Amino acid sequence: MPNKGHVIPLREAVRAWFSISWQTFGGPAGQIAVMQHKLVDDKRWISQRRFLHALNFCHFLPGPEAHQLAIYTGWLLNGWIGGMIAGILFVIPGAVAILGLSALYIAAGSTAVVTGLFAGVAPAVVAIVAHALQRVASRALGHPILVALAVTAFIALAFFKIPFPVVVLTAGALGWALSRKIPELRRVKADPSDNGPAPLISDDALHQDRPSHRRSLLIILLGAMVWLAPVGLAALVFSPQSVFVDQGLFFSGAAIVTFGGAYAVLAYVAQQAVNVFHWLAPGEMVKGLALAETTPGPLIMVVQFVAFVGAYRNPGNLDPWAAAVLASVLVTWVTFVPSFLFVFLGAPYLERLRGKQHVAAALTGITAGVVGTIADISLYFTEHTLFNDVRALQWGPIQLDVPVWASWNPVALAITALACLLIFWRKWATMRTLGLCSGIGLGIGTVTMLNS
Repeated sequence: MPNKGHVIPLREAVRAWFSISWQTFGGPAGQIAVMQHKLVDDKRWISQRRFLHALNFCHFLPGPEAHQLAIYTGWLLNGWIGGMIAGILFVIPGAVAILGLSALYIAAGSTAVVTGLFAGVAPAVVAIVAHALQRVASRALGHPILVALAVTAFIALAFFKIPFPVVVLTAGALGWALSRKIPELRRVKADPSDNGPAPLISDDALHQDRPSHRRSLLIILLGAMVWLAPVGLAALVFSPQSVFVDQGLFFSGAAIVTFGGAYAVLAYVAQQAVNVFHWLAPGEMVKGLALAETTPGPLIMVVQFVAFVGAYRNPGNLDPWAAAVLASVLVTWVTFVPSFLFVFLGAPYLERLRGKQHVAAALTGITAGVVGTIADISLYFTEHTLFNDVRALQWGPIQLDVPVWASWNPVALAITALACLLIFWRKWATMRTLGLCSGIGLGIGTVTMLNS
């Protein structure tokens, strides 16, 4: 019989998710690593294989995969209420931070203060993401074939700019096909470094729901109503042509096409926000992205900055500050509600496939492809943090972003090196490392301003 109760006490789960929510820096790689450490390594609530099984599914969904992984694992431990709590707590710190920083940006007229405060955070995140990539890869790539798939995926993304959905689907198909010749791919060995005690909760004891057409239809209808109701209400209270309806509809659409993470859709969002809707001035999207990269929560939270600034400048009959806050909340809602819908709808079906070896091999191939994707994102972030200028080069089908070596940032490089020593050698926690590096960056920025 499926377990419909709480596998762990709900109060203990809330404390764990609250702790995780304040450590979700470093983009999806860092966020996944935080959950890996807390749920698999520390609490031992979920086995490594079950965690990766959930991760495979979330990588395949549109939207922020780390947020969806939080919902999925929360559902496994405490049912739908656990998924709701995990997903909501995962978003709140970043939403509050971006709301405050967006208001500061508007009030101050620039991001000078914010840039000074977080001058050391971006280099620290380079080290955090590198560490997260190493941890995820060591656990997911248990066979040389999977290593080859990850490297191939990285080359396809970094050198040929092949769309993420194509890469991940190909990796899954190759994982399935190769498993027919290589049985080891159907049962990849656990990471040798994972030599701690067995999980405290067996896989079979975790929460499950029996999938059915009635349940699926109910989730689709209820989820769609909850998701889009605020947009309809905005159309009634204001007008169908208001900035709130424009933003609600636009970001609702963006939420279901964000395969491959935030970077895959940000170029499209920037183009529409600047050239079509005129919510932002040219260059402001980069400033919003910088804020999102240095706050907890999913990187796609940058859409909240877009909504805040756009509504402040196009408030209609409302006070500009009220319009900005309302738009910020609305866009956050329509961006993240689909994650709950997708997970609650698909997780029971995936659980039924958990014992299917060829399906497991396909999902393992997908995970290998996603490791290559995280490596590509890590390269992108490193280039744009350690160098002030990056140029695009092209040779036939090869497209490569190359840093301008003369534009290297010695301060960012020094802080990155320090963060790497603290994380890899001294085994410092994420928050401790970020705190020290942000303090160093703020100090350097203050001295620079005083001397200028």
